[in-house]
Amino acid sequence: MNKIILLGRLIKNPEILMSSKETIIGKFTIAVPRKFAREGEERKTDFINIITFGKLTEFAGKFFKKGMQVLISGRLEINQYENENGEKRYSAQVIAEELNFADSKKINNSNMDKLHESEELDNEKILLY
Repeated sequence: MNKIILLGRLIKNPEILMSSKETIIGKFTIAVPRKFAREGEERKTDFINIITFGKLTEFAGKFFKKGMQVLISGRLEINQYENENGEKRYSAQVIAEELNFADSKKINNSNMDKLHESEELDNEKILLY
């Protein structure tokens, strides 16, 4: 079974793209703090790339904003490729199957006002469908 569940915050608004096959694809990254830290070290944060398709992309593009805490469930995908030097490299991403809000309603409403103020700058980076 390949199932992953992540709780984290969006580091920027989702990027919405159209594939050559007319499929809507969403890309965004969430910051997920690790639960524990080694003695004498700060707790680390992992930055995990998320990919969405179709209706999930439409949902993320409409409702997900930078800074929001979200709950993602999906499957882990590992890709292998060769770099320009012929060395094997690997990349990991999560293909989302479910997207959920994780902030409380009170926090979401107060943060949304702040997020909308900065949205104009972030929207320049988003390719709308």
